Amino acid sequence: MRDGLIRVAVATPRLRVADCAFNAQATVELARQAAEKQVRVLVFPELGLTGATCGDLFLQPTLLDGAWQALEQVRRQTAELGILLFVGLPVRHAGKLYNCAAALCGGQLLGLVSKTRLDDYGVSCGRRWFTASPQKTNYWDGCFDRMVPFGKDLLFCCNELPDLMIAAELGEDLQAPNPPSAGHAVAGATVVVNLSASNETAGAASRRRALVTGQSARLTCGYLYAGAGTGESTTDLVFAGHNLIAENGVLLAESPRYTEGLTITELDVGQLAYERRRANAFPPHLAQGYLLVSFSLPVSETPLSRPVSPTPFLPQDPAQREACCQEILQLQAWGLCRRLEHTQSKKALIGVSGGLDSALALLVAARATDLMGRPRSDLLAVTMPCFGTTARTKGNAELLAERLGATLRQVDIKASVDLHFRDIGHDPAVRDVTYENAQARERTQVLMDLANDCGGLVVGTGDLSELALGWATYSGDHMSMYGVNASIPKTLVRQLVDYEARHAADPALGQVLLDILDTPVSPELLPASQGEIQQRTEDLVGPYALHDFFLYHLVRGGCPPRKLLRLALCAFGETYSRRTVLHWMEVFCRRFFSQQYKRSCLPDGPKVGPVSLSPRGDWRMPSDAQAALWLAEIQALQAAEN
Repeated sequence: MRDGLIRVAVATPRLRVADCAFNAQATVELARQAAEKQVRVLVFPELGLTGATCGDLFLQPTLLDGAWQALEQVRRQTAELGILLFVGLPVRHAGKLYNCAAALCGGQLLGLVSKTRLDDYGVSCGRRWFTASPQKTNYWDGCFDRMVPFGKDLLFCCNELPDLMIAAELGEDLQAPNPPSAGHAVAGATVVVNLSASNETAGAASRRRALVTGQSARLTCGYLYAGAGTGESTTDLVFAGHNLIAENGVLLAESPRYTEGLTITELDVGQLAYERRRANAFPPHLAQGYLLVSFSLPVSETPLSRPVSPTPFLPQDPAQREACCQEILQLQAWGLCRRLEHTQSKKALIGVSGGLDSALALLVAARATDLMGRPRSDLLAVTMPCFGTTARTKGNAELLAERLGATLRQVDIKASVDLHFRDIGHDPAVRDVTYENAQARERTQVLMDLANDCGGLVVGTGDLSELALGWATYSGDHMSMYGVNASIPKTLVRQLVDYEARHAADPALGQVLLDILDTPVSPELLPASQGEIQQRTEDLVGPYALHDFFLYHLVRGGCPPRKLLRLALCAFGETYSRRTVLHWMEVFCRRFFSQQYKRSCLPDGPKVGPVSLSPRGDWRMPSDAQAALWLAEIQALQAAEN
């Protein structure tokens, strides 16, 4: 439960229709298995203590008494498990019969949530036997010698993890035009459970999957769906035990159909709560009309079984990744199209270095000219060799421009930079930040002046990772007239260039892109040694794979350092040690905070993914903000390491 992570499960137990004692024991057995696996929230199917297909037996006092005896059995035998359970049963209340979810924890019946939407088919769980939930929450005193909250508007709140607020709906409630879960989420529920007895038909599984994942996205919540299993009667229907767990639009776990047992994963309720604060979409006075019921769970560090992607900016599935790359390239190209049209620019100018970022910018510009129906000769690719330029990168820049059909122009800036050194009195033998940044600023000046000369627009090549780290020369490569890579992190830049290499119709273009991918990332501002690049960016600022991971989870997920470390070790545990992760996390935080002033005056650029650092959009941070709190937590983690 630490770090806002909690292990949850949905269960389909072995079931005998109308055999309540058997069903109770099967429920307890699965609850014990779940507790052994450190599950803290467990959901069983609708009417699981009786079976959902009892028909007119639901009206028999013998079955109803048996259901309550079964609930008492489950309550007593799960009291010490440290788990919150939701089990389904019929409940008599005020002369009516209700289809309910009973919430149990620590040997207490916390509440009874009644079903809202009842079907008219009369086959299972319908109006023939049950009454729809009353509109107002009240209390029930049918057993256990205490008043039990009863109704649809109950919110179960965890004392140890305040972000964990759970509400329930049942079966077809999810399919209502305004399902109860919508009100639950507005009231503050970060997790919604659904006890269901939805039968199986051809195509039902995909529709159910879409409903559950879609509702979790709309409500920014975790959604646990427990389906009735194969033990139900097949007189008229077949049940498949289809269990689903989704979080904010992502399906985290799914059971095979026609099976029994547990489906387990972890929910990140901390991130869900952060996402809601960030979106600020829910109105105030959230829990008006709701009864808040508190419960306690043992605090422990939740083991993570859910995958943590080392590349959070891209899907892991190869087919989805291909589609994502194509869509991102189109977004970049259309953004540039609009800017070129609006400014009536005659040319698009790109400073090409033979590196990844400028290669991607030129590829995007080529797509943009194609979309506009303009010749690619309207692309002006400018190489500006200086002290650190190698034959490999210069050759790749020239070949890339040639294969894409761009107009190539070379401007050697060595003499200009040398003259500038003399003007400002800088000794070129002192290869410090002045030596490096003078070259970057000279290149930007050349591009800007050429754009003025030909009526063109300078397309920026800098990427999101460089902006996050401040790895850009202020008023040098930091500046452009439109930055097509502004929301593309370095790891994604690599994937996009690789995509273009694999899909290139021209084999020579594909080969040069592959060689660019194989070239070390470098600004090439220091002289080469024997023709080889000596200045490798990742040796200086750290692995971009880690920095992009930190960036995503800090900005998008609001992860504090402790949680960020846990996630990084899950994603990169076999690649980077704990000590290494903490070292580069400290570097990231120091640079991210200290370099905000560069991001506060960024050129325009299209947002194409979940994270952007544009001061006009996703990230609005004062340039003087301090990193002290974050660094203190990182240093405490480092001290624990020693």
